[in-house]
Amino acid sequence: MDASSGSLSIGELEAKYPLYCKALRILIRDGKDEVHARRTLCWSRLETLHRSLPQHYRDPQYLYLMLRRQVEAPLDAKADAG
Repeated sequence: MDASSGSLSIGELEAKYPLYCKALRILIRDGKDEVHARRTLCWSRLETLHRSLPQHYRDPQYLYLMLRRQVEAPLDAKADAG
């Protein structure tokens, strides 16, 4: 498959998995809600990986919730300390 046509092989998607997770984390850090995140390329690629290899890759919605919890946890700790 050809990356210039927008179609990537599963191997190419797997190689870029950390980048898609990072992009999702940045969206969360920037305050984007799940509805906005669902319209992004990273969500689409994460969804493709999950559909193709569900035993290896989690659903993007689950990832969104887990990453949101991680991003918000330091904020909660600062609020509790202050």
